[in-house]
Amino acid sequence: MIRIPKGAGWPILTPRDTPAFDHVADAYPMPSVALGLPPVSDGLYHGYEDVDVVPAELYEKYDVKRGLRNADGSGVLVGLTTISNVHGYNRTEHGIEPDDGQLIYRGYGVDQLINAAQADDRFGYEEVAYLLISGRLPTRDELDDFRARIDARKQLPEGYLGIFPRATYSHSIMNVLQRATLLLYAFDPTPDDTSPTHEIDVALSLLGRWPRTAAVAHAAHVAEQNDTKLMVPPVREGYSMAETVLDVLRSDEGFSHEEAMLLDVMLVLHAEHGGGNNSTFTTRVLSSSGTDAYSAYAAAIGSLKGPKHGGANYKANDMIEDVAAHVRDWSNDDEVADYLGKILRKEAFDKAGLLYGLGHAVYTKTDPRAEIIRSYARKLAEQKGQVEKLDLIASIERLGPQVMRDVRGITKSISTNIDMYTGFVYSMLGIPQDLYTPIFAMARLAGWTAHRMEELYGAGRIIRPAYNSVMPNSEGYVPLDER
Repeated sequence: MIRIPKGAGWPILTPRDTPAFDHVADAYPMPSVALGLPPVSDGLYHGYEDVDVVPAELYEKYDVKRGLRNADGSGVLVGLTTISNVHGYNRTEHGIEPDDGQLIYRGYGVDQLINAAQADDRFGYEEVAYLLISGRLPTRDELDDFRARIDARKQLPEGYLGIFPRATYSHSIMNVLQRATLLLYAFDPTPDDTSPTHEIDVALSLLGRWPRTAAVAHAAHVAEQNDTKLMVPPVREGYSMAETVLDVLRSDEGFSHEEAMLLDVMLVLHAEHGGGNNSTFTTRVLSSSGTDAYSAYAAAIGSLKGPKHGGANYKANDMIEDVAAHVRDWSNDDEVADYLGKILRKEAFDKAGLLYGLGHAVYTKTDPRAEIIRSYARKLAEQKGQVEKLDLIASIERLGPQVMRDVRGITKSISTNIDMYTGFVYSMLGIPQDLYTPIFAMARLAGWTAHRMEELYGAGRIIRPAYNSVMPNSEGYVPLDER
């Protein structure tokens, strides 16, 4: 067995002493304060570093599919779905063979859905949400009704703002979005109802409320930092999801139709990505237990918050900004490649040795989402004077795989993923970084809803994988006073 390093135990619960948190600490004191106890000291957990954890080699011995991945890197088959298809490779007698990426929603290529909406100069996210949740494309009347139902649910429940955002104040908007979602459970007269009617009603209410909830949370954080009054944005009816997001963020500044259309493309691309991605699988695991929708979606948000999942978008954007700051000539391939090598050798950026935005669990040759957003982003980049930055990103995308082969000896096919472009697009739209992943969550709700309903009304069995126990037997119980 191996040991957890000293200091890696449970967090120490102490009162918040940062001035920015004073009013929150007074109203919602940390546990040690609430119980009238002195601050917890390091000595309380002095033995925690001796706890055993399972070493990696035992996973191989027992043929454990760690991360639910097969030895060839493909995912372990755990379910079936009719919602989407994420295609990036083919299985042959020779093993996994790379292939061009495809993302298909209910039988329609995501590029087909986006291009059709853009050609008509209309917003496509609501149409795609309807498609994912219902299983078919809506008629014009059905789409109008769907949008009207979301509009009717944008207003937060009476009494809700008296509790939110103070009770959910945090610098992490994803954390706020989780707790705000769970708080809505208390305002639902039948929160544990899992009938199709109620499930869709909850989904539509969250589609209407999440953009405003996230914006209020961001505004609350900014107001706290700047010691200004919190301004709650009004509800706008008739706005698409993309327009709503930009409206609540930019208020008096306004936004252009072209900006909203580009954000709409991002929302469609993030709406769904198969049942195996971490947050959707989280939704399915919780839903298989029969729990309520609010709990399932709050858990999915918690998963998406992780830097290895939805949080990767801001890491990629930070990396790009770091490259831009340290490479003198962005058009010089040798300079760019040299700095990417330093990042991989842990000599630059965050010293993690990773090129964010490159590589994907399924896509091998291409990520269709990155292909799509690259083309749509160029028009706005030209308007915003950001073409050189976009070209730098293209250089990182082009040079990165070869640098990874040279530095790391990686031989498998490596594709760019959508995270390479997400942060750049959002920054052009004036969206603050702490809202990158919340917007991802707003979009992905359509996919989560579809998978939740497929789990609730489909197989009907709780998801319960196995873990083999490899713990040693104890030498007998030692009385408390003799330890």
